Amino acid sequence: MRTKNISLFKYGAVLFLAMLIIFSCKRTFLDKAPYDQISNDNFWNTEDDALMALTGVYAIAATSTEQDFLSYTTIIFNEQKSDNAFETPAGVREMYVDGTDNPTNSIIGQTWKTSYVRIGRANFFLDNIDRVKMDEGKKNIMKAEARFIRAVYYFYMSQAWGDVPLVKKVLTIDEANHVSRTPKDSVVDFVLSELTDAASILPVSRPKSERGRATKGAALAFKGRMLMAAGKWADAAATYKSIMDLNTYSLEPDYAGLFVNGNQDSPEMVFAVEYLQGATGNQTSQAPYRLNPVILGGVSQIGPQNDLVDAYECTDGKSITESPLYDPQNPYEKAGVRYRDPRLYYSIMLPNYTTVRGKRYVTHPDSTNAPDKMPTYSKTGYGYMKFIDTNYTGDVKTYGVSTPIIRYAEVLLSYLESALEAGEPITQNLLDQTINAVRARPSVNMPPVTETDPVKLREIVRNERRIELALEGIRNWDLIRWHIAHINLHKNVYGAKVCEGSSGCGFQVDAEGHYFLYTRAFRENVDYLWPIPQSELDINPNLTQNPGY
Repeated sequence: MRTKNISLFKYGAVLFLAMLIIFSCKRTFLDKAPYDQISNDNFWNTEDDALMALTGVYAIAATSTEQDFLSYTTIIFNEQKSDNAFETPAGVREMYVDGTDNPTNSIIGQTWKTSYVRIGRANFFLDNIDRVKMDEGKKNIMKAEARFIRAVYYFYMSQAWGDVPLVKKVLTIDEANHVSRTPKDSVVDFVLSELTDAASILPVSRPKSERGRATKGAALAFKGRMLMAAGKWADAAATYKSIMDLNTYSLEPDYAGLFVNGNQDSPEMVFAVEYLQGATGNQTSQAPYRLNPVILGGVSQIGPQNDLVDAYECTDGKSITESPLYDPQNPYEKAGVRYRDPRLYYSIMLPNYTTVRGKRYVTHPDSTNAPDKMPTYSKTGYGYMKFIDTNYTGDVKTYGVSTPIIRYAEVLLSYLESALEAGEPITQNLLDQTINAVRARPSVNMPPVTETDPVKLREIVRNERRIELALEGIRNWDLIRWHIAHINLHKNVYGAKVCEGSSGCGFQVDAEGHYFLYTRAFRENVDYLWPIPQSELDINPNLTQNPGY
Protein backbone atom coordinates (compact mmCIF):
# COMPACT_ATOMS: atom_id res chain seq x y z
CA MET A 1 0.00 0.00 0.00
CA ARG A 2 1.15 3.53 -0.77
CA THR A 3 0.75 4.64 2.85
CA LYS A 4 3.36 2.14 3.96
CA ASN A 5 6.04 3.74 1.79
CA ILE A 6 6.39 6.92 3.80
CA SER A 7 8.22 6.94 7.11
CA LEU A 8 9.88 9.97 8.66
CA PHE A 9 9.09 12.11 5.64
CA LYS A 10 5.42 11.75 6.46
CA TYR A 11 6.09 13.09 9.92
CA GLY A 12 9.11 15.32 9.28
CA ALA A 13 8.24 17.27 6.14
CA VAL A 14 5.38 19.67 5.61
CA LEU A 15 4.58 20.58 2.01
CA PHE A 16 1.57 22.73 2.73
CA LEU A 17 1.65 25.34 5.48
CA ALA A 18 -1.97 24.79 6.43
CA MET A 19 -0.96 21.28 7.47
CA LEU A 20 1.87 22.69 9.58
CA ILE A 21 -0.16 25.12 11.68
CA ILE A 22 -2.20 23.11 14.16
CA PHE A 23 -4.05 25.03 16.85
CA SER A 24 -5.35 22.25 19.06
CA CYS A 25 -3.80 24.20 21.93
CA LYS A 26 -4.02 27.93 21.31
CA ARG A 27 -1.14 29.87 22.76
CA THR A 28 -1.74 32.99 24.77
CA PHE A 29 0.86 34.89 22.73
CA LEU A 30 -0.96 34.28 19.43
CA ASP A 31 -4.69 33.60 19.58
CA LYS A 32 -5.64 33.46 15.92
CA ALA A 33 -6.64 30.75 13.45
CA PRO A 34 -4.53 30.02 10.37
CA TYR A 35 -5.75 30.50 6.84
CA ASP A 36 -7.42 27.45 5.37
CA GLN A 37 -4.92 27.20 2.54
CA ILE A 38 -1.62 28.98 2.16
CA SER A 39 0.86 28.33 -0.65
CA ASN A 40 4.39 27.91 0.64
CA ASP A 41 5.64 29.96 -2.33
CA ASN A 42 3.55 32.95 -1.30
CA PHE A 43 3.80 32.65 2.45
CA TRP A 44 7.19 33.59 3.88
CA ASN A 45 6.94 37.34 3.41
CA THR A 46 6.13 39.13 6.67
CA GLU A 47 6.84 38.96 10.37
CA ASP A 48 3.21 37.91 10.88
CA ASP A 49 3.83 34.96 8.55
CA ALA A 50 6.88 33.98 10.59
CA LEU A 51 4.97 34.27 13.86
CA MET A 52 2.13 32.14 12.52
CA ALA A 53 4.57 29.45 11.44
CA LEU A 54 6.34 29.59 14.81
CA THR A 55 3.01 29.06 16.53
CA GLY A 56 2.69 25.85 14.53
CA VAL A 57 6.05 24.74 15.91
CA TYR A 58 4.75 25.22 19.46
CA ALA A 59 1.30 23.66 18.92
CA ILE A 60 0.51 20.51 20.89
CA ALA A 61 -0.95 17.34 19.33
CA ALA A 62 -4.64 17.59 18.58
CA THR A 63 -6.24 14.30 19.61
CA SER A 64 -5.95 11.50 22.14
CA THR A 65 -4.37 9.33 19.43
CA GLU A 66 -1.47 11.76 19.05
CA GLN A 67 0.63 11.23 22.15
CA ASP A 68 2.95 14.16 22.84
CA PHE A 69 5.76 14.37 25.39
CA LEU A 70 4.59 17.87 26.36
CA SER A 71 0.83 17.32 26.43
CA TYR A 72 -1.13 17.60 29.67
CA THR A 73 -2.51 14.07 29.41
CA THR A 74 0.84 12.47 28.58
CA ILE A 75 2.46 14.24 31.51
CA ILE A 76 -0.26 12.98 33.83
CA PHE A 77 -0.13 9.41 32.59
CA ASN A 78 3.66 9.33 32.80
CA GLU A 79 3.05 8.81 36.52
CA GLN A 80 1.56 5.40 35.73
CA LYS A 81 4.99 4.38 34.43
CA SER A 82 6.42 5.04 37.91
CA ASP A 83 5.75 3.91 41.47
CA ASN A 84 3.55 6.97 42.06
CA ALA A 85 0.29 6.10 40.30
CA PHE A 86 -1.73 3.33 38.70
CA GLU A 87 -4.22 2.94 35.88
CA THR A 88 -6.36 -0.03 34.87
CA PRO A 89 -4.12 -3.05 34.16
CA ALA A 90 -3.84 -4.91 30.86
CA GLY A 91 -3.71 -1.65 28.88
CA VAL A 92 -1.06 -0.30 26.54
CA ARG A 93 0.31 1.99 29.26
CA GLU A 94 0.77 -0.88 31.71
CA MET A 95 2.99 -2.61 29.15
CA TYR A 96 5.76 -0.16 30.03
CA VAL A 97 6.20 -1.71 33.45
CA ASP A 98 4.71 -5.21 33.50
CA GLY A 99 7.23 -7.00 31.29
CA THR A 100 5.02 -7.17 28.19
CA ASP A 101 6.05 -4.02 26.30
CA ASN A 102 6.56 -4.66 22.61
CA PRO A 103 7.04 -2.87 19.26
CA THR A 104 3.30 -2.80 18.56
CA ASN A 105 2.49 -0.72 21.66
CA SER A 106 0.21 1.88 20.11
CA ILE A 107 1.11 4.70 22.50
CA ILE A 108 4.82 4.24 21.83
CA GLY A 109 4.17 4.29 18.10
CA GLN A 110 2.03 7.40 18.41
CA THR A 111 4.65 9.15 20.56
CA TRP A 112 7.37 8.41 18.00
CA LYS A 113 5.17 9.79 15.23
CA THR A 114 4.17 12.93 17.09
CA SER A 115 7.75 13.65 18.11
CA TYR A 116 8.81 13.69 14.48
CA VAL A 117 5.80 15.83 13.62
CA ARG A 118 7.06 18.40 16.10
CA ILE A 119 10.67 18.05 14.94
CA GLY A 120 9.49 18.30 11.34
CA ARG A 121 7.66 21.55 11.98
CA ALA A 122 10.79 23.00 13.55
CA ASN A 123 12.93 21.85 10.60
CA PHE A 124 10.43 23.28 8.12
CA PHE A 125 10.42 26.58 9.96
CA LEU A 126 14.22 26.75 10.08
CA ASP A 127 14.49 25.80 6.39
CA ASN A 128 12.26 28.73 5.39
CA ILE A 129 12.49 31.52 7.96
CA ASP A 130 15.41 33.29 6.23
CA ARG A 131 13.08 34.04 3.31
CA VAL A 132 11.21 36.51 5.53
CA LYS A 133 12.35 40.13 5.47
CA MET A 134 12.13 41.28 9.08
CA ASP A 135 14.23 42.52 11.98
CA GLU A 136 17.21 40.16 12.25
CA GLY A 137 17.19 40.25 16.05
CA LYS A 138 13.57 39.07 16.19
CA LYS A 139 14.28 36.49 13.52
CA ASN A 140 17.20 35.07 15.50
CA ILE A 141 15.01 34.75 18.59
CA MET A 142 12.40 32.87 16.55
CA LYS A 143 15.08 30.55 15.20
CA ALA A 144 16.27 29.93 18.77
CA GLU A 145 12.71 29.04 19.79
CA ALA A 146 12.38 26.50 16.97
CA ARG A 147 15.77 25.01 17.84
CA PHE A 148 14.70 24.87 21.49
CA ILE A 149 11.52 22.92 20.68
CA ARG A 150 13.42 20.55 18.41
CA ALA A 151 16.06 19.96 21.09
CA VAL A 152 13.41 19.30 23.74
CA TYR A 153 11.91 16.51 21.65
CA TYR A 154 15.30 15.00 20.94
CA PHE A 155 15.97 15.13 24.68
CA TYR A 156 12.85 13.07 25.38
CA MET A 157 13.46 10.71 22.46
CA SER A 158 17.05 10.03 23.54
CA GLN A 159 15.78 9.09 26.99
CA ALA A 160 12.99 6.90 25.65
CA TRP A 161 14.68 5.11 22.74
CA GLY A 162 18.41 5.77 23.07
CA ASP A 163 19.67 5.87 19.48
CA VAL A 164 17.19 7.71 17.23
CA PRO A 165 17.42 9.20 13.72
CA LEU A 166 18.78 12.73 14.08
CA VAL A 167 16.88 14.66 11.39
CA LYS A 168 17.86 18.31 11.08
CA LYS A 169 16.20 19.24 7.79
CA VAL A 170 13.14 18.38 5.73
CA LEU A 171 13.74 15.01 4.07
CA THR A 172 12.77 13.60 0.73
CA ILE A 173 10.71 10.41 0.73
CA ASP A 174 13.74 8.34 -0.22
CA GLU A 175 15.90 9.91 2.50
CA ALA A 176 13.21 9.34 5.10
CA ASN A 177 12.75 5.70 4.14
CA HIS A 178 16.46 4.96 4.56
CA VAL A 179 17.51 7.09 7.52
CA SER A 180 19.48 5.27 10.24
CA ARG A 181 19.54 5.63 14.00
CA THR A 182 22.10 8.10 15.31
CA PRO A 183 24.08 6.97 18.39
CA LYS A 184 22.61 8.35 21.60
CA ASP A 185 25.84 10.15 22.54
CA SER A 186 25.67 12.13 19.30
CA VAL A 187 22.02 13.01 19.92
CA VAL A 188 22.91 14.16 23.44
CA ASP A 189 25.75 16.32 22.09
CA PHE A 190 23.36 17.86 19.57
CA VAL A 191 20.77 18.62 22.24
CA LEU A 192 23.34 20.24 24.49
CA SER A 193 24.76 22.33 21.66
CA GLU A 194 21.32 23.49 20.50
CA LEU A 195 20.16 24.39 24.00
CA THR A 196 23.40 26.23 24.74
CA ASP A 197 23.01 28.31 21.59
CA ALA A 198 19.31 28.90 22.23
CA ALA A 199 20.00 30.06 25.78
CA SER A 200 22.52 32.60 24.49
CA ILE A 201 19.86 34.18 22.26
CA LEU A 202 16.52 33.80 24.04
CA PRO A 203 15.33 36.61 26.33
CA VAL A 204 15.49 36.22 30.10
CA SER A 205 11.81 37.11 30.46
CA ARG A 206 8.73 37.68 28.33
CA PRO A 207 5.87 40.19 28.49
CA LYS A 208 2.45 38.74 29.31
CA SER A 209 1.48 38.88 25.63
CA GLU A 210 4.28 36.36 24.88
CA ARG A 211 3.62 34.06 27.81
CA GLY A 212 4.34 30.44 26.93
CA ARG A 213 7.24 31.17 24.58
CA ALA A 214 10.69 29.84 25.43
CA THR A 215 13.13 31.85 27.52
CA LYS A 216 16.79 31.61 28.46
CA GLY A 217 15.82 29.89 31.72
CA ALA A 218 13.74 27.25 29.90
CA ALA A 219 16.62 26.39 27.56
CA LEU A 220 19.07 26.17 30.47
CA ALA A 221 16.66 24.03 32.49
CA PHE A 222 16.32 21.44 29.72
CA LYS A 223 20.07 21.59 29.25
CA GLY A 224 20.40 20.79 32.94
CA ARG A 225 18.05 17.82 32.56
CA MET A 226 20.10 16.53 29.63
CA LEU A 227 23.37 16.92 31.54
CA MET A 228 21.95 15.08 34.56
CA ALA A 229 20.70 12.24 32.38
CA ALA A 230 24.17 12.02 30.81
CA GLY A 231 25.85 11.97 34.23
CA LYS A 232 27.72 15.22 33.57
CA TRP A 233 27.20 16.44 37.10
CA ALA A 234 29.61 19.36 37.37
CA ASP A 235 28.28 20.88 34.16
CA ALA A 236 24.72 20.27 35.32
CA ALA A 237 25.38 22.01 38.64
CA ALA A 238 26.90 25.00 36.84
CA THR A 239 23.93 25.17 34.48
CA TYR A 240 21.36 25.14 37.26
CA LYS A 241 23.34 27.71 39.21
CA SER A 242 23.26 29.98 36.16
CA ILE A 243 19.43 29.80 36.22
CA MET A 244 19.41 30.77 39.88
CA ASP A 245 21.75 33.66 39.13
CA LEU A 246 19.29 35.07 36.60
CA ASN A 247 17.25 36.26 39.60
CA THR A 248 14.12 35.79 37.49
CA TYR A 249 12.35 32.94 39.27
CA SER A 250 11.15 32.38 42.82
CA LEU A 251 9.09 29.83 44.71
CA GLU A 252 5.34 30.31 44.80
CA PRO A 253 4.13 30.66 48.42
CA ASP A 254 0.90 28.78 47.64
CA TYR A 255 1.84 25.24 46.64
CA ALA A 256 -1.72 24.14 45.82
CA GLY A 257 -2.28 27.17 43.60
CA LEU A 258 0.55 26.13 41.29
CA PHE A 259 -1.63 23.54 39.59
CA VAL A 260 -4.96 25.26 38.93
CA ASN A 261 -6.17 28.10 36.74
CA GLY A 262 -4.63 31.38 37.83
CA ASN A 263 -1.11 29.92 37.92
CA GLN A 264 -0.16 31.40 34.56
CA ASP A 265 1.82 34.29 36.03
CA SER A 266 3.52 32.38 38.82
CA PRO A 267 7.20 33.31 39.23
CA GLU A 268 7.91 29.61 39.74
CA MET A 269 7.08 28.62 36.15
CA VAL A 270 10.28 28.14 34.16
CA PHE A 271 8.50 26.49 31.26
CA ALA A 272 4.82 25.61 30.99
CA VAL A 273 2.26 24.64 28.37
CA GLU A 274 -0.86 26.77 28.42
CA TYR A 275 -4.42 25.84 27.57
CA LEU A 276 -7.28 28.27 27.04
CA GLN A 277 -10.51 28.03 29.00
CA GLY A 278 -13.28 26.58 26.85
CA ALA A 279 -11.03 25.03 24.16
CA THR A 280 -12.65 21.91 22.74
CA GLY A 281 -11.60 19.01 20.58
CA ASN A 282 -8.24 18.33 22.15
CA GLN A 283 -7.19 15.69 24.62
CA THR A 284 -4.99 18.04 26.62
CA SER A 285 -7.86 20.05 28.03
CA GLN A 286 -9.55 16.88 29.29
CA ALA A 287 -7.01 15.90 31.92
CA PRO A 288 -9.18 17.27 34.78
CA TYR A 289 -12.00 15.08 33.46
CA ARG A 290 -9.72 12.07 33.59
CA LEU A 291 -8.47 12.97 37.10
CA ASN A 292 -11.53 14.40 38.83
CA PRO A 293 -13.57 12.07 41.03
CA VAL A 294 -17.18 11.36 40.10
CA ILE A 295 -18.35 13.96 42.61
CA LEU A 296 -16.55 16.60 40.51
CA GLY A 297 -17.66 15.33 37.11
CA GLY A 298 -14.68 13.14 36.30
CA VAL A 299 -13.83 9.45 36.07
CA SER A 300 -10.68 9.08 38.24
CA GLN A 301 -8.95 7.22 35.41
CA ILE A 302 -5.66 7.11 37.30
CA GLY A 303 -4.96 7.11 41.02
CA PRO A 304 -1.96 7.52 43.34
CA GLN A 305 -0.39 4.38 44.78
CA ASN A 306 -0.06 3.69 48.49
CA ASP A 307 3.72 3.66 48.02
CA LEU A 308 3.61 7.37 47.21
CA VAL A 309 1.32 8.18 50.14
CA ASP A 310 3.70 6.43 52.52
CA ALA A 311 6.63 8.48 51.18
CA TYR A 312 5.27 11.71 52.69
CA GLU A 313 7.01 12.55 55.96
CA CYS A 314 5.44 13.64 59.20
CA THR A 315 5.69 17.28 60.22
CA ASP A 316 8.70 16.51 62.41
CA GLY A 317 10.65 15.74 59.24
CA LYS A 318 10.79 12.00 59.87
CA SER A 319 9.40 9.15 57.80
CA ILE A 320 6.30 7.28 58.93
CA THR A 321 8.52 4.39 60.00
CA GLU A 322 10.61 6.66 62.25
CA SER A 323 8.28 9.38 63.51
CA PRO A 324 6.51 9.03 66.88
CA LEU A 325 3.73 11.14 65.38
CA TYR A 326 2.62 8.44 62.99
CA ASP A 327 -0.44 6.44 63.92
CA PRO A 328 -1.48 3.75 61.39
CA GLN A 329 -5.04 3.94 62.75
CA ASN A 330 -5.11 7.70 62.11
CA PRO A 331 -2.61 8.18 59.29
CA TYR A 332 -3.52 11.77 58.38
CA GLU A 333 -4.74 13.57 61.49
CA LYS A 334 -4.86 13.22 65.28
CA ALA A 335 -6.85 15.31 67.73
CA GLY A 336 -7.87 17.61 64.91
CA VAL A 337 -4.28 18.28 63.85
CA ARG A 338 -2.80 17.26 60.54
CA TYR A 339 0.64 15.84 61.16
CA ARG A 340 1.85 14.84 57.68
CA ASP A 341 3.76 16.94 55.15
CA PRO A 342 1.15 19.47 53.91
CA ARG A 343 1.94 18.56 50.33
CA LEU A 344 0.18 15.24 50.93
CA TYR A 345 -3.14 17.02 51.47
CA TYR A 346 -2.53 19.37 48.52
CA SER A 347 -1.65 16.52 46.15
CA ILE A 348 -3.82 13.50 47.02
CA MET A 349 -7.46 12.91 47.87
CA LEU A 350 -7.35 10.64 50.89
CA PRO A 351 -10.08 8.02 51.36
CA ASN A 352 -12.58 8.62 54.16
CA TYR A 353 -10.76 11.84 55.00
CA THR A 354 -10.70 14.46 52.23
CA THR A 355 -13.88 16.52 51.96
CA VAL A 356 -14.81 18.11 48.63
CA ARG A 357 -17.77 20.49 48.38
CA GLY A 358 -19.17 19.12 51.60
CA LYS A 359 -18.87 15.49 50.53
CA ARG A 360 -16.49 12.97 52.06
CA TYR A 361 -14.21 11.23 49.56
CA VAL A 362 -15.23 7.58 50.05
CA THR A 363 -13.75 4.80 47.92
CA HIS A 364 -14.01 1.64 50.00
CA PRO A 365 -15.25 -1.17 47.74
CA ASP A 366 -17.91 -2.15 50.30
CA SER A 367 -19.43 1.32 50.48
CA THR A 368 -22.85 1.66 48.85
CA ASN A 369 -22.57 5.46 48.95
CA ALA A 370 -19.08 5.78 47.54
CA PRO A 371 -18.78 8.45 44.84
CA ASP A 372 -16.14 6.23 43.21
CA LYS A 373 -15.72 2.48 43.23
CA MET A 374 -12.56 0.42 43.37
CA PRO A 375 -11.30 -0.84 41.06
CA THR A 376 -13.62 0.47 38.31
CA TYR A 377 -12.89 4.08 39.25
CA SER A 378 -10.43 5.50 41.73
CA LYS A 379 -8.31 2.47 40.91
CA THR A 380 -6.26 2.77 44.04
CA GLY A 381 -8.76 4.28 46.46
CA TYR A 382 -6.68 7.46 46.42
CA GLY A 383 -7.48 10.36 44.11
CA TYR A 384 -5.67 13.30 42.61
CA MET A 385 -5.93 16.60 44.44
CA LYS A 386 -3.07 18.18 42.49
CA PHE A 387 -4.46 19.67 39.24
CA ILE A 388 -8.01 19.53 40.67
CA ASP A 389 -9.82 22.86 41.01
CA THR A 390 -12.53 22.08 43.54
CA ASN A 391 -14.09 25.52 43.05
CA TYR A 392 -14.50 25.11 39.30
CA THR A 393 -18.08 24.30 38.26
CA GLY A 394 -17.76 24.50 34.46
CA ASP A 395 -17.07 21.76 31.92
CA VAL A 396 -14.05 19.84 33.20
CA LYS A 397 -13.31 18.71 29.64
CA THR A 398 -12.47 22.27 28.59
CA TYR A 399 -10.67 23.55 31.66
CA GLY A 400 -7.91 26.09 31.03
CA VAL A 401 -4.68 25.95 32.97
CA SER A 402 -0.94 26.40 32.64
CA THR A 403 0.64 22.95 32.95
CA PRO A 404 4.11 23.13 34.50
CA ILE A 405 6.84 21.34 32.58
CA ILE A 406 9.72 22.70 34.67
CA ARG A 407 9.24 24.62 37.92
CA TYR A 408 11.87 26.55 39.85
CA ALA A 409 11.57 24.02 42.66
CA GLU A 410 12.94 21.39 40.27
CA VAL A 411 15.81 23.73 39.39
CA LEU A 412 16.78 24.08 43.06
CA LEU A 413 16.54 20.36 43.78
CA SER A 414 18.42 19.50 40.60
CA TYR A 415 21.20 21.92 41.50
CA LEU A 416 21.61 20.22 44.87
CA GLU A 417 21.57 16.72 43.37
CA SER A 418 24.08 17.69 40.69
CA ALA A 419 26.40 19.32 43.22
CA LEU A 420 26.10 16.26 45.42
CA GLU A 421 26.89 13.81 42.61
CA ALA A 422 29.73 16.03 41.37
CA GLY A 423 31.41 15.66 44.75
CA GLU A 424 31.09 19.31 45.72
CA PRO A 425 31.19 20.13 49.47
CA ILE A 426 27.74 19.96 51.05
CA THR A 427 27.28 22.94 53.32
CA GLN A 428 24.31 24.16 55.30
CA ASN A 429 24.24 27.22 53.08
CA LEU A 430 23.87 25.00 50.01
CA LEU A 431 21.05 23.08 51.68
CA ASP A 432 19.31 26.30 52.68
CA GLN A 433 19.56 27.68 49.13
CA THR A 434 17.98 24.57 47.64
CA ILE A 435 16.07 21.83 49.44
CA ASN A 436 15.29 23.92 52.52
CA ALA A 437 13.99 26.79 50.42
CA VAL A 438 11.56 24.34 48.82
CA ARG A 439 10.51 22.90 52.16
CA ALA A 440 10.17 26.35 53.75
CA ARG A 441 7.59 27.81 51.40
CA PRO A 442 4.80 29.19 53.65
CA SER A 443 2.17 26.67 52.58
CA VAL A 444 4.52 23.75 53.29
CA ASN A 445 6.80 24.80 56.17
CA MET A 446 8.59 21.48 56.70
CA PRO A 447 11.65 21.25 58.98
CA PRO A 448 15.00 22.08 57.35
CA VAL A 449 17.41 19.36 56.26
CA THR A 450 20.75 19.39 58.07
CA GLU A 451 22.25 16.11 56.81
CA THR A 452 25.55 16.66 54.98
CA ASP A 453 26.70 13.05 54.60
CA PRO A 454 26.50 12.47 50.83
CA VAL A 455 25.17 8.90 51.07
CA LYS A 456 22.38 9.80 53.47
CA LEU A 457 21.62 13.08 51.74
CA ARG A 458 21.21 11.32 48.39
CA GLU A 459 18.16 9.42 49.67
CA ILE A 460 16.73 12.56 51.27
CA VAL A 461 17.06 14.51 48.01
CA ARG A 462 15.51 11.72 45.98
CA ASN A 463 12.53 11.50 48.28
CA GLU A 464 12.14 15.28 48.29
CA ARG A 465 12.02 15.25 44.49
CA ARG A 466 9.36 12.57 44.66
CA ILE A 467 7.20 14.55 47.08
CA GLU A 468 7.66 18.04 45.65
CA LEU A 469 7.21 16.94 42.03
CA ALA A 470 4.67 14.19 42.69
CA LEU A 471 2.20 13.40 39.89
CA GLU A 472 3.86 15.88 37.49
CA GLY A 473 5.26 13.30 35.06
CA ILE A 474 8.85 13.45 36.31
CA ARG A 475 9.19 10.45 38.62
CA ASN A 476 9.54 7.81 35.89
CA TRP A 477 12.40 9.71 34.24
CA ASP A 478 14.10 9.96 37.65
CA LEU A 479 13.78 6.20 38.20
CA ILE A 480 15.33 5.61 34.78
CA ARG A 481 18.10 8.13 35.42
CA TRP A 482 18.93 6.60 38.81
CA HIS A 483 18.75 3.11 37.29
CA ILE A 484 16.44 1.82 40.00
CA ALA A 485 13.33 1.29 37.88
CA HIS A 486 13.96 -2.47 37.79
CA ILE A 487 13.81 -2.44 41.60
CA ASN A 488 10.99 0.00 42.30
CA LEU A 489 8.82 -1.25 39.44
CA HIS A 490 9.32 -4.98 39.97
CA LYS A 491 6.87 -5.59 42.79
CA ASN A 492 3.22 -5.55 43.79
CA VAL A 493 1.16 -2.37 43.52
CA TYR A 494 -1.17 -1.53 46.41
CA GLY A 495 -3.90 1.01 46.93
CA ALA A 496 -5.64 2.35 50.00
CA LYS A 497 -6.25 0.44 53.21
CA VAL A 498 -9.52 -1.52 53.10
CA CYS A 499 -9.30 -3.67 56.22
CA GLU A 500 -7.25 -4.35 59.34
CA GLY A 501 -4.58 -6.95 58.76
CA SER A 502 -4.11 -9.37 55.92
CA SER A 503 -7.20 -11.51 56.31
CA GLY A 504 -10.87 -11.41 57.17
CA CYS A 505 -12.12 -8.68 54.86
CA GLY A 506 -12.72 -10.56 51.62
CA PHE A 507 -10.16 -8.71 49.52
CA GLN A 508 -6.62 -9.48 48.46
CA VAL A 509 -4.47 -7.19 50.61
CA ASP A 510 -0.99 -6.82 52.03
CA ALA A 511 -0.08 -7.40 55.68
CA GLU A 512 -1.46 -4.00 56.66
CA GLY A 513 -4.73 -4.36 54.75
CA HIS A 514 -3.91 -2.32 51.63
CA TYR A 515 -5.83 -3.27 48.51
CA PHE A 516 -3.79 -5.39 46.03
CA LEU A 517 -3.94 -4.05 42.48
CA TYR A 518 -1.28 -5.53 40.25
CA THR A 519 2.16 -7.10 39.98
CA ARG A 520 4.73 -5.24 37.95
CA ALA A 521 7.73 -6.86 36.31
CA PHE A 522 9.98 -4.18 34.83
CA ARG A 523 12.79 -5.94 32.95
CA GLU A 524 16.25 -4.58 33.77
CA ASN A 525 17.84 -5.61 30.48
CA VAL A 526 14.92 -4.50 28.31
CA ASP A 527 12.58 -1.84 29.63
CA TYR A 528 15.02 0.99 30.24
CA LEU A 529 14.58 1.66 26.53
CA TRP A 530 11.31 1.61 24.60
CA PRO A 531 10.97 -0.55 21.48
CA ILE A 532 11.31 1.06 18.07
CA PRO A 533 7.76 0.95 16.61
CA GLN A 534 7.22 -2.05 14.37
CA SER A 535 5.44 0.14 11.83
CA GLU A 536 8.70 2.07 11.32
CA LEU A 537 10.80 -1.09 11.08
CA ASP A 538 8.46 -2.41 8.39
CA ILE A 539 9.00 0.73 6.30
CA ASN A 540 12.67 1.48 6.82
CA PRO A 541 15.21 -1.37 6.40
CA ASN A 542 17.96 0.73 7.99
CA LEU A 543 16.27 0.96 11.39
CA THR A 544 17.30 -1.52 14.07
CA GLN A 545 15.43 -2.70 17.17
CA ASN A 546 16.46 -2.18 20.79
CA PRO A 547 17.67 -5.28 22.70
CA GLY A 548 15.04 -7.63 24.10
CA TYR A 549 12.28 -6.76 21.66
